This record gives sequence, structure tokens and C-alpha cells, in this order.
Amino acid sequence: MRCVYVAAVFAALVASPAVADTYLVLPFFNLSSNSNLDWIGESLAETVQEALSSEGLMVLERDDRVEVYRRLSIRPYSLLTEASVLKIGEEMDAEHVIFGQFNVKPGPDAAVKSKGSIQLTARLLDLKKIRSGGQFSETGALEDLAALEVHLAWQALQSLRGNGVPTEAEFRERHRVVRLDAIENYTRGLVASNLDDKHRFFTQAARLDTHYSQPCFQLGRLLWKRKEYKTAADWFQRVAPSDAHYHQANFFLGLCRYYGNDFAGARAAFQLVASAVPLSEVYNNLGASLSRANSPDALEAFRKALEGDPGDAVYQFNVGYALWRKGDFRASAEQFEAILARDPSDQQAGSLLERCEKQSGPRPADTRTEGLERLKSNYEESAYWQLKAVLQPDKR
Repeated sequence: MRCVYVAAVFAALVASPAVADTYLVLPFFNLSSNSNLDWIGESLAETVQEALSSEGLMVLERDDRVEVYRRLSIRPYSLLTEASVLKIGEEMDAEHVIFGQFNVKPGPDAAVKSKGSIQLTARLLDLKKIRSGGQFSETGALEDLAALEVHLAWQALQSLRGNGVPTEAEFRERHRVVRLDAIENYTRGLVASNLDDKHRFFTQAARLDTHYSQPCFQLGRLLWKRKEYKTAADWFQRVAPSDAHYHQANFFLGLCRYYGNDFAGARAAFQLVASAVPLSEVYNNLGASLSRANSPDALEAFRKALEGDPGDAVYQFNVGYALWRKGDFRASAEQFEAILARDPSDQQAGSLLERCEKQSGPRPADTRTEGLERLKSNYEESAYWQLKAVLQPDKR
């Protein structure tokens, strides 16, 4: 699916002078001598990335950045030269990069209960023009880190977007301050290599601040991969509408409900996503939910999926299957023939093609032909927004 959107994006870029800018946020470097505070640099990057993304900017994902660091053999918390920043940005096809550093100093009076002070410095780099896009700083008490991060994110948004930026009060209303210990646990979960450690840190973060949305999404992802669908669904449901991963969370919520045989709940989740992000994979899964509920609207949803990617075998199969169930054997056979031309080993497509040729439709209680709908678990929202930003740069 991703290749279809990437091809569409490339074609749009060639045909249109409008360019969808992409933004990359790197971990801030720790200038202090305490390596145990490295998590702060990751937290700064995560907060700025999440805020900019939820405000409509095309911000590259952390997972992609981690992979580029690995490929370039760059240590995650090393002090980067401008040349290194340029190289990372080029590898990730970013137009703008945000990076910086921080320093933590102990409190001046040991008798005063303070964790010390922190100074943050952020820099913007415009890779298209190869020039600095500005610099700004924040200083405050370490215990006020969450508020400082939100203000830093607002400054970054103001510098990058200029006009149309919400006031700081409006921005803070959208991006509420989170407990410092919850932020630390969440960030340590992000950087942990062990899945059990990730689960422990994310769970602790969610418990410390029940309104903290990001660890809920990460817990849902972890449990989804473990196929613990019921528990994963519980976490995905807690992701807030203001979260940049809200629609992705609902996409996987729909899958979790589907695998739990809650087809009405799955349909509701996929419909919510389709209304905002009309991806083929969303329509496909919506169609599967409708089909399992014997809704006549399933075929229309499957056809919308196929329109987005006419060569996808999953979409072809589901359209063919829906047509077969409807008794339209000729049109159904065309879909199965197209699948078998590329993959002769697809036994389900072959069996249903034979049924089409015999004009033999569904039989009551025939479990061999029930529930054959095929799902998609990939979700390419970022590619969709990139294409939309190219074609309609003022709409997000």
C-alpha cells in the first residue's frame, strides 16, 4: 500500500509547484555529566514532535529516525555537528530539522527541595536553503520540565509556521502539562530495548497520570503485537482525540474488536477513521466488518479500497468474495482470475473461482466459505497526509 501512496506523492510533486514540507526532531544532547539524565533529551524531542504533528505539520516518526541513526552508526545521545544533522536530515528526506542541547545544574541550596535548574537550547535548520532557521532557549526549574517542553514546542511551531499559530494559552489548552515522573517513565519506555521493560515503564507512566495519552498508545501497540487483543483495545480506547496517533489507535482498535468478534464495534472504529483518513486499508477493514455483519454496504466499502489500489490482491479478493456472496458470478470471477494470474497458489481464490464457473453460491452452514474476508494491518496515514499536503497545501 505504501508504494502506491509514495508513487502518488512523487507524481504530485512533479506535477505541482507546491511542496509538502517535512520536519524532523532529533534528541537533545545532554551537556551535564549525569548520563542518567539522557532521557530528558529524548523527552524533549518526543514532546516537540508530538505537538507539531498534532498541529498539522508533517513530522517524521521516531522509529524512522532510530533506524537512520543505526544505519549511520550514530550514537543516540551524541553531540551532533551541523554536518551530522544535515546528513541525518538528508537520509530522512526532511526539509527542516529541530535539534539542540540541555544542561542541568544542581539547586544552589541543599536545604531547598529542588531538583535543580535546566537550560534548554533549540536550533532550527532549513535543509532546503542550507541555513539556520533560528534559535531559542528556555530556563527553569527541573521540576517544571513538562511546562518548559510545552513552551518550547509552541516556540518551535511559531518559528516554523509563522501565521495561523494558536496563542500560547490556546496551545497549552490543547497540550496539557503532564507529571514529570510520568514523562520520565514514558521516555524510558521508549528507549528501553526489552519489551517487558517497555511494558513496565509505559504502564507506570499511564498510572501516574491518567490523562497521559501517549503511553496508552504504546501499550496498545505492544499488546497488539502479542495478540492480546482485548487488553490492547482497552488501551487504544484511552488515546485522546488530540493525540497525533488518535486515528492510528482507532484503526488498531477496530482490528482488536474484529478479532474479538465485535463486528459492530469494529465497524464504528473504522468508520471514525475513514471519515478523517480515507485510506484503502481503512475501507477494506470497514468492508470486512460490514460483511461479517451481513451488511449490504460491505461491497461498496471494498470497492472504495480497490479504487485506491487496483492491483492489491487483498482488495481484489474481498471485492470478488462480496460479489460471489451476492450471486454476481461473472464479475466475481474476474477478480479471482486476476489474483490467480499473479499467484496461482492462492487456494481460496482458486476454489471460489471454481464455484463462480459452476454458478454455485453460498450454502447455509458451509463453514468453508464463511468468514473469508481478508484484513489489512498496515496503516499509512503519514503518506496520505503528505499527498494531501501536496495537492491541498492549505487543508489539514
